[in-house]
Amino acid sequence: MNDTTENPNAEDESADTSDASATENESESKDSTASEKPPLGPSPDDFEMSNPGNIDPEVLQNISVSLAIEVGRTQIKIKDLMRLSQGSVVELDRIAGEPLDLLVNDTVVAQGEVVLVNDRYGIRLTRVVPSSDRLKSL
Repeated sequence: MNDTTENPNAEDESADTSDASATENESESKDSTASEKPPLGPSPDDFEMSNPGNIDPEVLQNISVSLAIEVGRTQIKIKDLMRLSQGSVVELDRIAGEPLDLLVNDTVVAQGEVVLVNDRYGIRLTRVVPSSDRLKSL
């Protein structure tokens, strides 16, 4: 017997091998094309652990926060809320002259009193809440 009879698929195997190498070449060219495009989303390097001492102060200084001054609070029923009109008075939980709260992102960070600065309202801080107390409220 010759090789062809003993191995009738020898010719088919060589064709399969050439097809496989062509497929590999196509996938290599696709990989090189894909590597030219920038990756979408964050890379694994973006999730590396960092030490708190490595924080860039410029990055922190450009973060926006919400700042609010709270005069007081109260709770009323919806029926009483519906009755409010111009000239109505809502009593708050603060006593006149009591310091106002300065809130940053809904967390009290200081207290102070209202002042007038060039025809605009401002707040003069009279007490700053220690950072240890602010962390407890988180």
